[in-house]
Amino acid sequence: MVGTLYLIPNLLGVAPPSTVLPQTTIAHAERIKHFVVETPKVARAFLKALSPERVIADIHMIACNEQYAREQCLARLREGFDVGVISDAGCPGMADPGAVFVAAAHQAKIKVVPLVGPSSLLLGLMASGMNGQQLAFHGYLPAKADERAAALKSLDQIIKKTGATQVFIETPYRNAAILEAIRANVSGTTALCVAQNLASEGERIISKSLNAWSAADFERVSAKDPALFLLGTFGQ
Repeated sequence: MVGTLYLIPNLLGVAPPSTVLPQTTIAHAERIKHFVVETPKVARAFLKALSPERVIADIHMIACNEQYAREQCLARLREGFDVGVISDAGCPGMADPGAVFVAAAHQAKIKVVPLVGPSSLLLGLMASGMNGQQLAFHGYLPAKADERAAALKSLDQIIKKTGATQVFIETPYRNAAILEAIRANVSGTTALCVAQNLASEGERIISKSLNAWSAADFERVSAKDPALFLLGTFGQ
């Protein structure tokens, strides 16, 4: 018998796990002893939050960036152990290295089970009021200012042509820079939603046409928290 690969969503911020995660997801995370994780320190804190009494030293973790991590994961599964994949935040496989291990499991004909939990992409889209029928997720936009400006202008043109919502993320220290770039390169009639700390303490969601954003709105976007940015048109 081979094991099963479980995709375990992490919290998006500070929140009691039982208020965000279904009991089934928590139960699987509590019983599994082998994990593939994006960052071991973050994964340990998450598992400890689920089960404060759990002995973390008894858990085997494979960091995604370890050499031969894929092979180690497959070896545990073929030995009959269930393996959990944990991202630093949200759902594995979304803007993190988790997809590599999922693809490897499929190729090896090993069962993959995605578990229910928070996804900033879906929560942000739900809360934005924008087109949920057509969307594109771009991960991180280019870090260089000129390339980022060109990317934003291109996204704005796509919105005008198709109405599809354009979604991307950014690290906190670049939040101010990305907002300035949006103001300089996106039409004022385009809708902008910025969502932070979704399903967590201090949740902030601002969704307005760009020309309706005030100075106070821009100041509300924290430079300490990761942000999800959505550009588009409001649904009819």
